[in-house]
Amino acid sequence: MLTSLMRGTTALVCLSLAMPATAQDSDPGFLGTLILTGGKRDLSFGTALSRTVVGENEIMDRQASTVAQLIDSVPGVTLVNGTTPQGSGINIRGFGANTTFGSDQKIAIQIDGASVGSEELYRIGTQLFTDPLLYREVEVLRGTIGSFAYGSGIVGGVVKLETKDASDFTGGVPGFGGAQTLSFGSNGSAWVSSTNLAWMPTEGAEFLLNYTLRDQDDLKAGDGTTIGNSGFRTPSFLAKGTFTFGQDDAHSLMFSHSSTVADDKDVPYDQFVTTADSFGRVDRLTETTQTAVEYRFNPVTDLVDLRANLSYADQAIDSDYIPGSSPLEGTPSFPFLLETVNADQRYETAKLTVTNRALFDTGAIAHDMLAGVEAQRRIRADNTAGSAPGGTNDRFALFVVDEMSMGQFTVTPAMRYESSSIESENDLAGVPDTYEKDALMGGLALAYDFGVGLSVFGSAAYTEGLPIIDDLGTSDTAQRRIGMSEKSNTFELGAEYTSTDVFANGDTFTMRGNLYRTELSDITSYTVAGSTATELDRVESSGIELEASYGTASGFYADFAGHIGEGTEFNPDGTDATWRNTPSDRAQVTLGRKWEERLDLSWELIHAVDRRDALGDDLPDSTVHNLRATWTPQAEGWLDGSEVRFGVENALDTDYVGHLSSPSRKAPGRSFNVSFTKSF
Repeated sequence: MLTSLMRGTTALVCLSLAMPATAQDSDPGFLGTLILTGGKRDLSFGTALSRTVVGENEIMDRQASTVAQLIDSVPGVTLVNGTTPQGSGINIRGFGANTTFGSDQKIAIQIDGASVGSEELYRIGTQLFTDPLLYREVEVLRGTIGSFAYGSGIVGGVVKLETKDASDFTGGVPGFGGAQTLSFGSNGSAWVSSTNLAWMPTEGAEFLLNYTLRDQDDLKAGDGTTIGNSGFRTPSFLAKGTFTFGQDDAHSLMFSHSSTVADDKDVPYDQFVTTADSFGRVDRLTETTQTAVEYRFNPVTDLVDLRANLSYADQAIDSDYIPGSSPLEGTPSFPFLLETVNADQRYETAKLTVTNRALFDTGAIAHDMLAGVEAQRRIRADNTAGSAPGGTNDRFALFVVDEMSMGQFTVTPAMRYESSSIESENDLAGVPDTYEKDALMGGLALAYDFGVGLSVFGSAAYTEGLPIIDDLGTSDTAQRRIGMSEKSNTFELGAEYTSTDVFANGDTFTMRGNLYRTELSDITSYTVAGSTATELDRVESSGIELEASYGTASGFYADFAGHIGEGTEFNPDGTDATWRNTPSDRAQVTLGRKWEERLDLSWELIHAVDRRDALGDDLPDSTVHNLRATWTPQAEGWLDGSEVRFGVENALDTDYVGHLSSPSRKAPGRSFNVSFTKSF
């Protein structure tokens, strides 16, 4: 199967397309040195890291209702359980959100540097609860090798979100600016209003306010049935300010605060299903806020580029059980169930990260070194639900990433040391109240540039997942888990090619592919199927990720993104099975044409095979077609500065269940979407 799919995918890659390359200042280390801008997607070149950037134009074109729904087009990324902010989750290379929790601690999510998510709340996918229209770009780093500046135990990857800036609307010059976006979707009678107000009083100061209100009724599936528990109403708010000052503008200070709220009445407690099950129904208020302050000192010297980021993330989920909604009322098991569904959850994460990027030479070796220190405190409020214990987790980390260039060779070692201390909020009878653990982890990336647009790269990375607050407890199982750290080894090998005038004068072609293999051992977060206390012995996963772009001078373009993978979970008794969270094999092709800055038309085809639902049952192959158009009027008057977007999602009204989703939660059927944006 893997070999035949590789042949088919290679044939598709030969059709894949990109637009001209542009350089971009990116993160230090091997986090990317050149961004190649394609029709819909930016590709990294000159890096050993699997990195994909979803820019603002694509965010607007896709008209997604959640960030998870937006980035599931990235190779190896799976959207788990639907298109609602509360129920959906992000899975990368088989790790992250799963069919039980919104997170398994193996991917990291950051908003302007603030760490969000990472709580194992039963049947609530609250890994990333926010609105896509607050952001100017979303960056997805796949695998472990690029994660050492962001955390420990990261196996799937990192999702980094950057909020919008006032200068995006003022053109970077003093004055007022802004934009108003109105959107409507036929499926679920969805509508969105997003207002941006920007002000730059001087060149050294800018302020932005954003208010977005998103509303959606229950969606319809491809067969016309209603997808229960799929409606929501979420107001979101963003305030951001940036100040630049000092000689040569060497100093800058950024402040951002964002918040999203949902007040749901009479909804199933289990966010992964469409109708209430034994857990019954609740009134649930969910509120997530992120605040970040970043100071940067970047004088005219290669040795200093200092950043200090202080962030605070807070998520509160208050649930009130609706009496009579559970069929288990009156049974012996109901009191424990009531503790779970009638609980108020809250966790707060405060973090300070200080880094410095230095450029220097030692003989024939040129260094691009990022060094940093990080301190973090996470507080989990106590409640009566045994599945969500209260406590405090203090962590301290040191990390360094040094990209060393020697002619056509680049060698990049990376290391991270992290210590963790967990203290229970309540006395744990018969067991310790405090637990400590530390780990040293790291990786090595190698790259060689042949100088003709072709380069090869490889990497090896080791990381450890330290115990978390959720592991607190007095049972033998809890004590075993909190005394261990999960260990992971990941190896990658790949190549990339970029050139111009490949098939015709003025065209550009970029292609990147990599193979990865990951082994997870000393497992504490996954149990043997049918057991709640016996952990898997190990998990092995591997795959191929392909991205490519091609563009012509006349405006024709095509993008390709694909993933082929397989995984195995091994039980302690020597038996094995297919890894339950393995991504499906998937190919996505976008063909389009641009007429300068006036019109962009595209057709997107997504074909997925080897799919399974949340219960592990096989699903048939699925093929989905999406059509999109962006019109930018070149006219004076009230149309000046406006953009009109039209899309048809699931154009053929295909009836299917998403990979790893609950069998009752079908994917949305056809929707006609239209949006109008007016800049001023």
